[in-house]
Amino acid sequence: MTYSQMSAEERKAEYARLQKEFDDLKAKGLNLNMARGKPSKQQLDLANGIFDLMRDPADYVTDGIDVRTYGELTGIPSAKRLFAEVLGCRPEQVFVGGNSSLQLMYDTISKAYTHGLLHSPRPWCKEETVKWLCPVPGYDRHFKVTETFGFELVSIPMTDEGPDMDAVEEAVKDPAVKGIWCVPKFSNPEGIIFSDRVIHRMAALKPAAPDFLIMWDNAYCIHEFEGDFIPFPDMLALCAENGNPDMVFEFFSTSKITLPGAGIACFACSEANIAYMKKLIDIQTIGFDKVNQQRQVLFLQNKAHMLEMMRQRATIMGPKFRCVVETLDREVAPTGIADWRRPKGGYFVSLNAMPGTAKRTLALCKEAGVTMTSAGATFPYGKDPQDSNIRIAPSLPPVEELEQAIAVLCVCLKLAALEKLGL
Repeated sequence: MTYSQMSAEERKAEYARLQKEFDDLKAKGLNLNMARGKPSKQQLDLANGIFDLMRDPADYVTDGIDVRTYGELTGIPSAKRLFAEVLGCRPEQVFVGGNSSLQLMYDTISKAYTHGLLHSPRPWCKEETVKWLCPVPGYDRHFKVTETFGFELVSIPMTDEGPDMDAVEEAVKDPAVKGIWCVPKFSNPEGIIFSDRVIHRMAALKPAAPDFLIMWDNAYCIHEFEGDFIPFPDMLALCAENGNPDMVFEFFSTSKITLPGAGIACFACSEANIAYMKKLIDIQTIGFDKVNQQRQVLFLQNKAHMLEMMRQRATIMGPKFRCVVETLDREVAPTGIADWRRPKGGYFVSLNAMPGTAKRTLALCKEAGVTMTSAGATFPYGKDPQDSNIRIAPSLPPVEELEQAIAVLCVCLKLAALEKLGL
């Protein structure tokens, strides 16, 4: 029987039972954190071999370049070839930076703001209004970047195939709309893979703004934890085929493959955009950490080897996601108070609680010693209009701790729902 089908007396009895269960959980003194998609120690240990590399002097030379000195602003050729193989584009379209793809994203938006993009009539700071499309639920750090520059954030609903393209195509008729955030494969937090139909419509957009920009954050393009690797279209080529060669910047990093904070990141775009960005970036740095670029290349080797490495990581990640979904299926599904996605890759499970209960649920979780991503974080300005979406990040805790954390979440979801329904 679902909670909405219960009588007032039945709900009151259920609440009393859950309150006792909640008190017992609080008494355990838990201190569990599922706020961010951090790799676990077990996963990080798989990359320990990277520290044994580059002991031979010959390892510091690649393509005739000594990686210990200045030069190669756009990245060493071997790193560009590796990223091009993974993304399905050409090495000439790849710019390899430092450890953070988010930094490259921020820098791209910043340069558009201060200098404009290749086809900008003026820097964005001189526009009266800049609007930005944000598929929701989405990645809070993306939203914060564009919010920081004072852009007006416009929510675009996510569907089972990706962003609602009818809404996107209507929105880009406004010349003030300058771009859109996209996580096209195992989207954060929904775990959705954009359909071919959505991808082709995105590549064929005809925005009113001549400098409209698709920020294509392909962070999880090889991050399956269930099933075989799913190939993904080359967005750069698709945009070019549709007469939009300069409309997309694609981002990727090794953060969830080797070591977060000590990996390497890149963006890929048209060669014209590479040349434009190179001129601007050349002012701010002589070059990025090429020693680490070379270390990562020696460790990762090629796409086939990277996919094998990701299969190893899937043996760690898969059981954690199954733990979350199976527990929700068993404990929450019969109550009819929430629904959730069943991702096959990426780093998150997206749950939609009864409207008006997400904040209360997470406050109860915190009271019981379980920290999760703040309610509203998956929407622009941190405001979920339904107060419903909850992002679950299962990657960090061991399965035993994860079982405890999800047990707490289930109890808190039920308590919050019963309070909302009225006792």
